[in-house]
Amino acid sequence: MIRALLIGITLAFLGALLFAPLAVVFTSALEHGWGAYLATFANSETGAAIRLTLVTALIVVPLNTVFGICAAWCIGKFEFPGKSFLITLIDLPLAVSPVVSGLIYVLLFGLQGWFGAWLHEHDISIIFALPGIVLATMFVTFPYVARELIPLMQQQGDDEEEAAITMGAGGWFTFFRVTLPRIRWGLLYGVILCNARAMGEFGAVSVVSGHIRGMTNTMPLHIDSLYQDYNIVGAFAVASVLSLLAMVTLVIKTLVEGNRGHGRG
Repeated sequence: MIRALLIGITLAFLGALLFAPLAVVFTSALEHGWGAYLATFANSETGAAIRLTLVTALIVVPLNTVFGICAAWCIGKFEFPGKSFLITLIDLPLAVSPVVSGLIYVLLFGLQGWFGAWLHEHDISIIFALPGIVLATMFVTFPYVARELIPLMQQQGDDEEEAAITMGAGGWFTFFRVTLPRIRWGLLYGVILCNARAMGEFGAVSVVSGHIRGMTNTMPLHIDSLYQDYNIVGAFAVASVLSLLAMVTLVIKTLVEGNRGHGRG
C-alpha cells in the first residue's frame, strides 16, 4: 500500500507539473486548427528565430564539446596548481544568474562598455548581434560536457592510457583508440544536455540580443514577443516546437543512459 501510495503521489506530481503544461501547450497551439498553426511558421520572423536558434546551437555545442573534453582530460588525468580553482570556474555558470551573465557581456562589449569604443571604431558588432548571442549561450552551457566527463575520467583512472603509451602508442592514437571509446556515452550525454540548454536559453540571450525581430530573436525570445502581442496561438505554436525538441532530447537521453548501463553490465 505504501509503494502504491508513493507511486500515485509521484504520478500526480508529474501530471500536475509536466504533463498538464505540455497538454496546454499543444491544445493552445492547435486551438484554431492546423491552418492557423502552420501559418505561424510561414511568418518570416518565426523562420528567422528558428534559424538563429539552430545556428547558435551548431556553433556553441561543438565549441563547448571541445572545451569539455580538454578540461576533463586535464582535471581527470593530471595534478597541477590551481586545479580546484579551475573546477570552481567551470561550475560558475551554474551558480550565476543567466541575466547577470548577459549583463556582464553588455558591460564588456556594449557601446559604453570596456571594449565598446574600440569595437565601434572597427565596425564590429557583438552586442545585439549573433556573436553576443553565441558568447552568452556558450557561457551558460559550457559546464555541461565538462561536468559529465570529469568524474567519469577520474573514476576510470589512466591505467589503460599508460599501458597504450608503454606499448608505443602516440598521444592522439591513445586518445582516439583508448580514451574516447571509454567516455563516448558520457560525452554524448553531456552534448545532449548542452544542446537542450543552448536551444532553450532565455535570460542571458534576452540581455545581449536586443529583441530585434527577424534578426536577434531566438525561439524562446520569439515566443515571448508573440505572447506580448497577444498572439497566443503563434506563441504556443513555436513553444510546441521547443517542447517537441525537448521530448526528443529526453528520449535520446534515456537511450544513452540505457546503453551506458548495458555497457557497464
